[in-house]
Amino acid sequence: MGRMSGKVVLITGAGSGVGRAAMELFAREGADVVGVARTQANLESSLERVREAGGRGSIIAADLSVDASCQEVVRETLERHGRIDSLVHAAGVGYSWMDKSPGSMGDVLNTTPEAWQEVIAINLNACFYMCRHVIPEFVRQGRGSIVNVSSISGYMGLASAHTYTAAKAGMINLTRSLCVAYAAQGVRANCIAPGFIDTPMVASVLHIFDDPAVAERITPMRRPGTAMEMAYGCLYLASDESSYCNGTVLTIDGGTTSRQ
Repeated sequence: MGRMSGKVVLITGAGSGVGRAAMELFAREGADVVGVARTQANLESSLERVREAGGRGSIIAADLSVDASCQEVVRETLERHGRIDSLVHAAGVGYSWMDKSPGSMGDVLNTTPEAWQEVIAINLNACFYMCRHVIPEFVRQGRGSIVNVSSISGYMGLASAHTYTAAKAGMINLTRSLCVAYAAQGVRANCIAPGFIDTPMVASVLHIFDDPAVAERITPMRRPGTAMEMAYGCLYLASDESSYCNGTVLTIDGGTTSRQ
């Protein structure tokens, strides 16, 4: 018996990075996983990994920055499975988004209002939309678990990526507020706060770990984390093993914030 046996888990951002790792891990732990992302080809690759691991899953391509798309994702998942036990919301963009949207990871003076709205829509609005549509089902069931993937940048200042940091901070406090509002109705809402993770989202800046002296200043462990290490944090918070965790922010950063 796996830790998520018999559970239906909806995982966003499943086309790569933490979402893809979570989809594979939760399936290995017995869940029926539904993976969601923008790009169909990436989702198909993630689903193949689930099947190779002997798991069960399906996929839905959707733009989660649009409220109606999030509503449809939840509706379709319920139509397939009859319920949702957990939402793992890992969808978002980071430094790699600059390839598609130059200026999206700048500071306030170098971020246009259009770039601000774009990143907020993907990194924060999508979280709001997904929670807004899944929580009524959790309340109806009398139980349900939300795990949002935020960042240590949500409580640390950065010289750049100001829209990203604001969105991740909003995700953290939204998660805490969901706990306060819905805990009595059986809903748990927690989040993980990764540090530097070796995923496509931040691939363009990971060269900073090539210099051992710089790597040591970034994190005592002197390496970036892996997507699977983050997925295990999500697994704990989604599972019944964490039944008394609510409003928790689980920092997984190799010690980066221990020096703050």
